[in-house]
Amino acid sequence: MDTHGRKRKEVAEDYARAVASPSGGSCCSGPVPKGVAAKLAGYAEGDLAALPAEAVVNSFGCGNPLAFADVKAGDTVLDLGSGAGIDLLLAARKVGPTGKVIGVDMTDAMIEKCRENVAAAGLSNVDVRKGIIEDLPVDDASVDCVISNCVINLSPEKPRVFAEIARVLRPGGFMLVSDIVAEGLPAEIIRDRHLYSSCLAGAISEREYIEGLRQAGLTEIEVRERIVYDRANLKALIGSELRDPDGGGCCCAAGNLDAVAEEWAPRLEGRIASVKVFARRPRV
Repeated sequence: MDTHGRKRKEVAEDYARAVASPSGGSCCSGPVPKGVAAKLAGYAEGDLAALPAEAVVNSFGCGNPLAFADVKAGDTVLDLGSGAGIDLLLAARKVGPTGKVIGVDMTDAMIEKCRENVAAAGLSNVDVRKGIIEDLPVDDASVDCVISNCVINLSPEKPRVFAEIARVLRPGGFMLVSDIVAEGLPAEIIRDRHLYSSCLAGAISEREYIEGLRQAGLTEIEVRERIVYDRANLKALIGSELRDPDGGGCCCAAGNLDAVAEEWAPRLEGRIASVKVFARRPRV
């Protein structure tokens, strides 16, 4: 297995454990229970209340990509890394019975959970497919909108993802994704497997992100929202996914998690941000 394949396998394993966890963290009960992030990421309480509880509690996103999306009835929406389905379900309600929503995820446990949540929501306009976001199981020029929630940073081949977004969008179609960007990450962070799965170690800079979309042929690129993480945000992000700093696998001792998060949060403050990025496929 090549390096890219290994990275994808590790992420899939970590998120399979995460969805099986009763409270939070990819390995154990971290300091931020699953579902809290969803409530802090721009989701209206009314929207969350209308969804199956399992979709909300298993949300691992960093923002609500549909908060500013001009999605309308009858559209076809594609969700990259659809997970347990929180954004998929919200999109399905926006496009209505004349529209369609496609979710793509590479993790069997997530796909199973998502399909359960779709069934519980009583929706018939959702299609969940297994695949990787670098090689989408979606036809050319077949979707009106691409959304994604804190997933592209997990890809070891981001230029391929950006090219796939451009390929599947119809002329005039747009993407609006929430993601993590980072400036000048230390090597210790980049090498850490579990910090990769926690949406930190694989993040690229905002400049690289925008240039990658431009190279893929997308236009009208803009960052519509940017939230720079402070120490408290960073402690939650780091602490929720860390392996044992002594090499013992998952660390469930709150003291150890807090100690490592305390070390890194001040050093990373101001370098990590959650962004909402818009881009469009040219109409001609």
